[in-house]
Amino acid sequence: MTFRYDFAPTPFGDALAVFSDEGIVRFDLSESEDPSVPWLLEGAARQLRAVPEPDPGAADELAHLLAAYFEGEPVRFDEHLRLDWRVVEGFPRVALQTICRIEWGETLSYGEVAVLAGHPGAARAVGTACRLTPFSIIVPVHRVVRSDGSVGQYGAHPDRKRFLLDLESTDRSIR
Repeated sequence: MTFRYDFAPTPFGDALAVFSDEGIVRFDLSESEDPSVPWLLEGAARQLRAVPEPDPGAADELAHLLAAYFEGEPVRFDEHLRLDWRVVEGFPRVALQTICRIEWGETLSYGEVAVLAGHPGAARAVGTACRLTPFSIIVPVHRVVRSDGSVGQYGAHPDRKRFLLDLESTDRSIR
């Protein structure tokens, strides 16, 4: 199996997109002004047990989808991209796949996702799956909120979560 990477622009800076022969395997928002910092790629390499090779242009389709999304189009990334789930197993995978079904502009609580995923009472495990998702933005974990409706965290960036929720709450016709 070969892995390759490219970068895709977001309003939060360039994000690392790692692809396998099966599809996109990771999409990581950078915590730094420079997304090419070695730790971002090292983290992916550790998890994949292989060093991804640079592949300029590999993220072109993803970049196009992200641009449409950030322009306000209700993009369903999982309908346009093949997701390679190899780094997610068990309940976290079920939870993230359940989250993929949350529609644009809607939110569910961690507990509601747990029920839909077949594990009532696993709200904390849903939170962990959201925090550790290898598919930032692509799997809309930002649509999962606390039971009281408050936003909660998004890694260490609740402002990003609020930005994404606000983007999706704007009344737009679906194209």
